[in-house]
Amino acid sequence: MIGRRSLIAAGLAAGAAGGTSRARAQAGREIKIGNTNPYSGPAASYGANGRSEAAYFRMINDQGGIDGHRINFLSYDDGYSPPKTVEQVRRLVEEDNVDFLFATLGTPTNSAVVDYLNKKKVPHLFVATGASKWADYKRYPWTIGFQASYRTEAQIYAKYILKTVKDPKIGILYQNDDFGKDYPAGVRDVLGADFDRMVVRTASYETTDSTVDSQVQLLQTAGANVLLVAAIPKFAAQTIRHVYDIDWKPLFVLTNVASSVGDVMVPAGPEKSIGVISTQYLKDPNDPAWTNDPGMLGWRAFMAKYMPGSDLTDATYVSGYSETVTMVQVLKQCGGDYSRENVMRQAESLHDFEVPTLLPGIRLNTSATDHRPFKGLQLARWDGHTWGRFGDVIEGVTA
Repeated sequence: MIGRRSLIAAGLAAGAAGGTSRARAQAGREIKIGNTNPYSGPAASYGANGRSEAAYFRMINDQGGIDGHRINFLSYDDGYSPPKTVEQVRRLVEEDNVDFLFATLGTPTNSAVVDYLNKKKVPHLFVATGASKWADYKRYPWTIGFQASYRTEAQIYAKYILKTVKDPKIGILYQNDDFGKDYPAGVRDVLGADFDRMVVRTASYETTDSTVDSQVQLLQTAGANVLLVAAIPKFAAQTIRHVYDIDWKPLFVLTNVASSVGDVMVPAGPEKSIGVISTQYLKDPNDPAWTNDPGMLGWRAFMAKYMPGSDLTDATYVSGYSETVTMVQVLKQCGGDYSRENVMRQAESLHDFEVPTLLPGIRLNTSATDHRPFKGLQLARWDGHTWGRFGDVIEGVTA
C-alpha cells in the first residue's frame, strides 16, 4: 500500500517539479487536484491509471503549467475499498483543500462519496467508471463521467448476440455492485420480454471472493452458449483460464474495462481467449493499425520520457492519459478562474473535443444536461495477439 507520505511527495513532485517557492509565487496559485486509486487490493492493476495521470501533470508542469499555474496532484490509495475511499476523499476535501476531484476510480468507491461531494459542491470530474448513474445530472450535478456507460456497452453486446447467435442461451457473470448490475440491465433493455427466456442464468461475485470458478461452472451447467462477463481484471483473467480449462466454448463477451492486453489477456494466456468479443473506445497500443498514428506516437513519446520501463501493452496507461488530456483541456478553458463553479462550468462546456488516443470518430461533447462526454464504442475480437476491430463506432439503444 502506498503510504500517505509517499503520495503527498508524489503530489508535490507533480505540483512543484523543479520550482522554487519564488517561482511558484510568480506563476500564481497552484491548482490542487484530488484523486483516489486502488494502488493495492483486488483492483491494484488499475493503479496504472493514477500513475499515468500523475506523470501527465508532471509533464504539464515541466511545460510551465496551465497559464502559469502549476498543478499539485494528490493521489491516495483506497485499495478499492469504499470505506477507505470515504476516508481519503474527506482528507482531500477537508484537510488538503483540493479544488476538485478528478478520475477517482471504481464504481463502488465513487458510489460511496458521490453524495458527499455533491452536497459539498465539489466538482467530481471524469470519474474512472462507466456506471450509467454518473449521467444523472439532476441527482448529481457536480459529477461527470468519461467513457460510454456500462449499460450502453451491454446494449451493444446484446444486439451483437442477437445478430450472430441463432438460439442464444445467455449466461451473465457480473460484479455485485452498480458496475456489474449495469450489464444485465443493458441486456434487458434490448431483449425486453425475451430476457427471462434467453438469459438462462446469472451469477455474481464479490470483490472479496478468491475465485469465480464456481460461478463459471454454474453458468456452464445452465446450458449457456453465450457468456457475458462484467468483471474487473483479476476475475476476468480467472474466468478466461477456467473457461479454457473446462473446455467450454461459448460465445465469450468481455467488458472493455477488462480487455487490456498486458493486464488481462497475456496473464490469462493469450491463446486461451481467441475469439473473445469486447468493445473499444481507446486506441489499443498493441494494434499495429496505430503504429504510426500521430496520437499514439505522442503517447509513446510521453511514456518513454515520463514513465520509462512501464508496460506498453497495458491500455490502462492509455486510459489515464486520455482522461488527463481531457482534464487539461477543461483547465485551459477556465481562463485563470479555477473556482469550483467555473471548473464545473467548463467541464460541462466541451464541444467536439478530440482526444488523440481515442478511436477516430469519437468526439467529446458535454453540457449542463449531458454528463456523458461520449457514447460510442467499436466491437473488437481477440485473435491471440491483438484486438481486431470490426464494424463502425456505434451507440446503444438508449442514452
